[in-house]
Amino acid sequence: MTTPVRDLPLLLLGAGSDPLSERGVDCPGDLPPASDPALVERARAAKAALGDRVFVLGHHYQRDEVIQFADVTGDSFKLAQQAAARPDAPYIVFCGVHFMAESADILTAPHQRVVLPDLAAGCSMADMATFDQVEECWDALEEAGIAGDVVPVTYMNSSADIKGFVGRRGGVVCTSSNAKRALDWAYAQGSKVLFLPDQHLGRNTAVLEMGFALDDCVVYNPHRPNGGLTDERLRDARMILWQGHCSVHGRFSKASVDDVRERVPGVTVLVHPECRHEVVTAADMVGSTEYIIKALDAAPAGSSWAIGTELNLVKRLAGAHPDKNVMFLDKAVCFCSTMNRIDLPHLVWALEELVAGRVPNPVEVDADTARHARAALEQMLALP
Repeated sequence: MTTPVRDLPLLLLGAGSDPLSERGVDCPGDLPPASDPALVERARAAKAALGDRVFVLGHHYQRDEVIQFADVTGDSFKLAQQAAARPDAPYIVFCGVHFMAESADILTAPHQRVVLPDLAAGCSMADMATFDQVEECWDALEEAGIAGDVVPVTYMNSSADIKGFVGRRGGVVCTSSNAKRALDWAYAQGSKVLFLPDQHLGRNTAVLEMGFALDDCVVYNPHRPNGGLTDERLRDARMILWQGHCSVHGRFSKASVDDVRERVPGVTVLVHPECRHEVVTAADMVGSTEYIIKALDAAPAGSSWAIGTELNLVKRLAGAHPDKNVMFLDKAVCFCSTMNRIDLPHLVWALEELVAGRVPNPVEVDADTARHARAALEQMLALP
């Protein structure tokens, strides 16, 4: 069993350490640097030795050196689905971050083991909503007399604890591609939604796709009493947004959009809905990771694109489309620091441990949490 993350301190990458939150940072053994061809060969040999017993999943934001060993690439939910679709593979090696591995454990069979090559590969957004904080929020909704009207909806980018919380209260999980369908379903169940943990995806979906006014949305700050909101404001709101965001997509600004338009005539600005509202409204197109990939695939030769999402994916898209001018939206380089903790040395170590008959860094969700989280995930799958 992994230690529950709900009570662990949030530490900035490279700024301090904690023996519980930093497990898995160091690989045992003498591993050469990732650029060493011998390390690539060791990964190939270990994967070949495991054969069909291992299934390697790689998120789009992973480094190329890791992606090359993935059996399937995709976004977080697609990968969890793919893991569940391979019941014959006893080992699922998830090259992503912790909440993704948790979702894979929830959806896979009991005999399957989910491995995260580095347990320190977390998600800052998911960490912005802890179980205790969300329980306190629900208490505030009850005290305001509106909890019975509120349907909780959580983004896939949340911990198993939060998915379990939502499942216990009859809510649903959503992705960036089906957020509107999830909200349509939620508003058929109640008059208000508590949207966790990404305020930007919730706001952008409600305002741009559902016709809400910005004033229909309030932001609940878990670090302030009652979320920094009066009971009257909570009662008047239709969408209660959790004060969370993606550290990568939150970096983009309207100035980034204005700057690239000035520098690159005719550029199409395409951004992820986790970006701030003013960025999304200034862009030409907005969509999920899979949407971004498909848009570039369909784009005409010679077109110019400024992409507002994680840099590993933008670089990969640029390499896949040499006939198009593909660039990062912002001048500042921005990788997802926690996603990049999964590097080739960690992957090699994890695969070689499995070859040796040991299961490194297993990610296991307790049965009660998994049951309720699965209910919220299955409700998403049942969306019309």
